[in-house]
Amino acid sequence: MSNGFANAEGDKKKKKIAIISVSSLILVAMVVAVTVGVNNAPHGEEHGDDNHGSETTPEITSSTKAIQAICQPTDYKETCEKSLEAEAGNTTDPKELVKVGFKIATRSLNEAIKNSTTLKELAKDPRTNQALQNCRELLEYAIDDLNQSFERIGTFQMSKLDDFVADLKIWLSGALTYEQTCLDGFENTTGDAGVRMQEFLKSAQQMTTNGLGIVNELSTILGSLQLPGMSGRRLLEDDDREMPSWVSDGKRRLMQAGAAAMKPDLVVAQDGSGKYKTINAALADVPLKSNKTFVIHVKAGIYKEIVVIPKHMTHLTMYGDGPTKTVVTGSLNFIDGIQTFKTATFSAIGANFYARDMGFENTAGAAKHQAVALRVQSDRSIFFNCQIDGYQDTLYAHAHRQFYRDCTISGTIDFVFGNAATNFQNCKLVVRKPLDNQQCIVTAHGRLNRKEPTALIFQSCHFMGDPAYLPFKAINKAYLGRPWKEYSRTIIIGSTIDDIIQPEGWLPWMGDFGLNTLFYAEVQNKGAGADESKRVKWRGIKHITPQHAADFTPRRFIDGDAWIPAKGIPYSSGMM
Repeated sequence: MSNGFANAEGDKKKKKIAIISVSSLILVAMVVAVTVGVNNAPHGEEHGDDNHGSETTPEITSSTKAIQAICQPTDYKETCEKSLEAEAGNTTDPKELVKVGFKIATRSLNEAIKNSTTLKELAKDPRTNQALQNCRELLEYAIDDLNQSFERIGTFQMSKLDDFVADLKIWLSGALTYEQTCLDGFENTTGDAGVRMQEFLKSAQQMTTNGLGIVNELSTILGSLQLPGMSGRRLLEDDDREMPSWVSDGKRRLMQAGAAAMKPDLVVAQDGSGKYKTINAALADVPLKSNKTFVIHVKAGIYKEIVVIPKHMTHLTMYGDGPTKTVVTGSLNFIDGIQTFKTATFSAIGANFYARDMGFENTAGAAKHQAVALRVQSDRSIFFNCQIDGYQDTLYAHAHRQFYRDCTISGTIDFVFGNAATNFQNCKLVVRKPLDNQQCIVTAHGRLNRKEPTALIFQSCHFMGDPAYLPFKAINKAYLGRPWKEYSRTIIIGSTIDDIIQPEGWLPWMGDFGLNTLFYAEVQNKGAGADESKRVKWRGIKHITPQHAADFTPRRFIDGDAWIPAKGIPYSSGMM
């Protein structure tokens, strides 16, 4: 009898686990369906309007109940429900809901792309034309991120549910970022193209925001359930696993000699000792959509070319002979008529890009305003021992997960900016001399929504001044950052801050924009500029503990342990 009872109890537990697992899978599938359902919102819908125009009926279908439940935590509930109800029919199959949502999303964003082409033909202002052209590219990136979310369903495993959620949040944030970057391109343009494009993208932006709300709710549910078989990295609780920050001296030497041990598939050399004399010529022979690492050695030289690692070129490694020996240089800039998005000397788009021992620069100078040296949207990208030099907008950490180790980044205004989830370790942030009437700002993070898993995180870094700037530090004052977007988030941990940084620490963007909603924190820093007693007292300035700060270290914040150590570079997964 006792065995029978035990078996019965075991069967009940298994059944309960199975029900929870299936329910969670359905919920995850519906997350994607709701996330990508766009373009069916009625005009005039207000943020958070969840009951207007709705009617209750005696009998609600299972499909409607499911849609209403999944739309509950969203900011735009009416848009969420109507977009799915309009095309989902009576299906309760989560996979069919995913397909419906995906179809709507694809149609909506492609329609916006088509509209951008039509508007481009009507626009007379060159900047407007360029903004519309950029929108086409950016919205294709947004579709790619939604595609990745959709494809994840096919490879879904319950044991990796937390990884699924983390990826989904990053890709949704990427889609939202690309939509906003499209609209940002219309600043300082003439005509009504910007207003019309904003209307075209209204529903897409709302539903992407809704998706973030749903995924965050899913994170909460899964974290509280603590489902059996979940992977070791938990969603909401502290991770107790310890991983050594540094390895033995012998292993460390091997890591630092990593470039010498690499066997290049292609060699670029200006002196003719390689097959190619330019980086772009070598890229033409790189395989696309590969899951295997492909290595390019770029020998010492100054490479005057605009380089783009396209979205279909994945798992590419590029290494030079040193950050001041192998340098990619350009001078595209905003004043000469190029949108900021397109001024980058080097753009890394394809996922899993890894660069080491290289330099990237934009030589346009302070007078040319926005001039990007390096733009990165490559998910799980790594830059080790690189030098990134410019003035305004030097490093555009555009989107997705990024890691920088032992890099030097120089500039004047907002010289580290973007909406990526980015960790910098042991990097130098060097303030350069700006124009006579300019102030200097190191960071400008662009988080659009509080639910986005993005931030600029600096660990054991050094905020310092270029020797040419130091005599002017009292005139051209320098600050740690300012809020480019409403939910800007920047955390500085265990770093050295020189006296070039003003006692106030942070600078407003315009008026009180973002001051209550941003998230800025400084933890365990040192140096003459690290004194927090005279820092600004905005509501968004946070005073967090080292335990809380650990949530923003690579292991927890960007799942760094899963993809950084394999490159064999110095790496600290937690607090340094």
